[in-house]
Amino acid sequence: MNAPLAASQIDPALLEGLRALLGARVSTSESDRAQHGRDESRHAARLPDAVCRAMSTEEVAAIVKLCAAHDTPIVAYGAGSSLEGALIPLKGGVSLDLTSMNQILSVRAEDLDATVQAGVTRKQLNAHLRDTGLFFPVDPGADATIGGMAATRASGTNAVRYGTMRENVVNLTVVLSDGRVIRTRSRAKKSSAGYDLTGLFVGQEGTLGIITEVTVRLYGIPEVMAAATCSFPTVEAAVDTVIQTIQMGIPISRVELLDDRAIEAVNAYSKLTLPVTPTLFFEFAGSQSGVEEQAAIVEELAKGEGASNWRWSTDADERSKLWQARHDIHWAIRALRPGAKGWGTDVCVPISALAEVIREVRKETSQQSFGTTLVGHVGDGNFHLGMQIDPDDPAEWAKANEINDRMVKHAIRLGGTCTGEHGVGIGKMKFMREEHGEALDVMHLIKNALDPKGIFNPGKVLPA
Repeated sequence: MNAPLAASQIDPALLEGLRALLGARVSTSESDRAQHGRDESRHAARLPDAVCRAMSTEEVAAIVKLCAAHDTPIVAYGAGSSLEGALIPLKGGVSLDLTSMNQILSVRAEDLDATVQAGVTRKQLNAHLRDTGLFFPVDPGADATIGGMAATRASGTNAVRYGTMRENVVNLTVVLSDGRVIRTRSRAKKSSAGYDLTGLFVGQEGTLGIITEVTVRLYGIPEVMAAATCSFPTVEAAVDTVIQTIQMGIPISRVELLDDRAIEAVNAYSKLTLPVTPTLFFEFAGSQSGVEEQAAIVEELAKGEGASNWRWSTDADERSKLWQARHDIHWAIRALRPGAKGWGTDVCVPISALAEVIREVRKETSQQSFGTTLVGHVGDGNFHLGMQIDPDDPAEWAKANEINDRMVKHAIRLGGTCTGEHGVGIGKMKFMREEHGEALDVMHLIKNALDPKGIFNPGKVLPA
């Protein structure tokens, strides 16, 4: 599935300018280019012509100016964990690696916010915050960079209580396509001054500007945290329990659905002993009495839908083991079919439509020759379908593509979106017109205004 290695085609004058700026932090080696030409998606790799490692906003601005002068594409690169090909340099050019921009610039505990460079990872930030009693809650599973999470509008397991990156980014420092540097807003809790530029750049996947610094919201670590699991006779029963929990306003921190195939995978990979049936993972947080009350109500709701094996614990090690198993689900699923190519896709729908779209997806996947798993952050209507495809079987690829298309179109018909958190990248572009209609034309206007040469991550997000 990957393109063969090709020689760098970078303009010699541009390469000379980049090396004068960055020295040894410019590379045209095949190994560096190969590393930056792929991500965790099913999409074929494409090599950049050069890899540049920046260490400051000023360096990023200088790199952008040089590339703009030579009409050379730039693709920002972070942890490399994209699932829809957002990092693949389709037209070559420069892969701009921001992982060396890993400084935590300031933590303002009194204001509940922190400013970090784009290459800081979420685990790094939370380790730094450990002694403050605060934490950053957005948790997409992978130890992604904060800049990458902002660029893709990441979400994750905590979104049902704390929201996504959209709600948790206060402001951004962004380098525009002509090298200008802007800050998108102040740190005030609210403002009615001007357009929402922060919202514009959160989720633009590097197509409008390069995010170099991010100010994020912080939260107090809860007094008590408890994890619970319970098994269900059907996926639908589990989903109905989630819907009732959300509609009752119970302030759960996380609720994750794993179907029976996903439970089989995590049992084998993470050495758990859960019953191999559709299962919900819950997390409750708050005071001791509040957590106990939340758990008791949810347990009764679950039993009303036929749940069994309710287990819960406030033990930190048990809770960590459970959520680590959930975070490792990508690798656990891959292990079910060694040698297969993973295709992970997601949609998000209004929670009232969640049971319907999941039911239709399961009908589609129940008779397939390749393995499928369904997991999801179902508390906010978002779920993921994982398919393990024989890379040499065109029939399996065709069927997987058909299943993906039907699932997305069904979600859009129900008022949902083609992607809740994976991003558009390459894979979801074909659904943008169906989801957004004439609003897509407005997006093109914005793209043309901010990136008239089309040098930022070309071929992503917006279909031609």
